[in-house]
Amino acid sequence: MIVLRFDVNDGVLREAFLDRLLMDAVATLGVHEPPRWGAMSAQHMLEHLRWAFACSTGTLEVPCATPPHLLERAKRFLHDNRPTPHEFKNPLLGDHPPPLEYADIREAKSALGEEIVAFVRKRRDHPDTVHTHPLFGPLPMDEWQRVHFKHGVHHLLQFGLVGEPVS
Repeated sequence: MIVLRFDVNDGVLREAFLDRLLMDAVATLGVHEPPRWGAMSAQHMLEHLRWAFACSTGTLEVPCATPPHLLERAKRFLHDNRPTPHEFKNPLLGDHPPPLEYADIREAKSALGEEIVAFVRKRRDHPDTVHTHPLFGPLPMDEWQRVHFKHGVHHLLQFGLVGEPVS
């Protein structure tokens, strides 16, 4: 199990997480691994992470459900150096995971890896690009990197792929 230091404000750590740590952790994920909380299967979680990366690169465009007057308060979460609570429920996802898109967990891992590479490349080559997050609204690439760090750690914890983060 990977031991991960949690510091959403450490840009070097966030880069290392996206460059290798996230995919290193999911490499060990088995199709029948049960979640510690929530209704997602292992493959659902991988596809859910892929979906978030696709939103961050503009491959998938989504509307923002947060009223404009609440966006600044919501965005503070991205700078708050605490992991996402275990039972956090995204109000946009409902109670049940969507149908699976990929034939198996191997394909889902591969698709996630491709989306991560696309995000890292786009952040490097076009750092001022802005894409809409469904809860936080329009975000530049640095803010999306924070999203992916907090979101990724949350789901790695969900499946026991990392130990509880240390500060």
